[in-house]
Amino acid sequence: MARVYNFSAGPATLPRAVLEQAQADMLDWQGAGMSVMEMSHRGEAFMSIAQNAEADLRRLLKVPDSYSVLFLQGGAAGQFSAVPQNLMGNSAVADYLITGSWSKKAVKEAGKYGDARVAASSEDISFTDLPPRNSWQLSDDAAYVHYTPNETIQGLAFPETPDTGDTPLVADLSSAFLAEPLDVSQYGIIYAGAQKNAGPAGITIVIVRNDLLDQAQSTVPMTWDYAQQADGGSMLNTPSCFAWYIAGLTFRWLLDEGGLESISNVNQRKANKLYQAIDESAFYRNPVAEHARSIMNVPFLLANDDLNKTFLAEAEEAGLHALKGHRSVGGMRASIYNAMPEAGIDALIDFMRDFEARNG
Repeated sequence: MARVYNFSAGPATLPRAVLEQAQADMLDWQGAGMSVMEMSHRGEAFMSIAQNAEADLRRLLKVPDSYSVLFLQGGAAGQFSAVPQNLMGNSAVADYLITGSWSKKAVKEAGKYGDARVAASSEDISFTDLPPRNSWQLSDDAAYVHYTPNETIQGLAFPETPDTGDTPLVADLSSAFLAEPLDVSQYGIIYAGAQKNAGPAGITIVIVRNDLLDQAQSTVPMTWDYAQQADGGSMLNTPSCFAWYIAGLTFRWLLDEGGLESISNVNQRKANKLYQAIDESAFYRNPVAEHARSIMNVPFLLANDDLNKTFLAEAEEAGLHALKGHRSVGGMRASIYNAMPEAGIDALIDFMRDFEARNG
């Protein structure tokens, strides 16, 4: 069997050890005589899977006891609706920092439930840099401030957590979740689709400060209601059991790898290698301001757009999969999440240099 280096932005590559464990458990999970996909979500076997997954995630992120951890469905896009419905019950105003495609979608969706204000945006420079801090116009009456620490499509990232004072900070952390240590106490809510760094598509992780569980609008649907989900152990309806199980295996893999401090060092080293190869070349270019570059999603442009199709075709032949950039940015994009081995980065750089030598 030949596995490719999968640079997809999501669903993304998973750790080989996780896939092998899932393969071994497929027909018979730990002597249960059945697959995780066949278990009752309220049975003792699956309850142990769910509880261990939450405990391992709390350990990885050092989640304080004053926060609830939810395993929901609907993806991060579902949280674009859930966040305002859960937090706009007392103040129907929220501030949004717009730094790319996903934060644009988030503020548009939030506008259905209240006054979702654009407090700052870098759209005028095509999201190639962050909006200067002195340009932010934060509201005194905002229920929360929402931002996207890492924009998957543009490869734009905040180098540090914004200070929003007493106003709860909400983060769509999907593309950078579990990529490095994080101080959860700086946030009111963190949410992330699992299909980048935490598991397969089908489950969404929400970490919410407990004192915010009474801020919901009266019309919030049951499955989006954080307070009800916290009380119900994320099982108001049948959860995405297999995705939850794979996420738990991924959390355990991260712990076995040394935790977030260790994986952060690896991630930084991988990103530095790739950015250096791009910056040293006259053939490739990264459009993002250096201080705001993502270590998870690396877009790059070729000097000649006419070569894009040839680059992609030859990359596929070389076992380098899903390097096509998003249509709104063009060029290429390498998503180099936790499970991307460093050998994959080396193989990509070798290919890029060879391609440049033949076409530059």
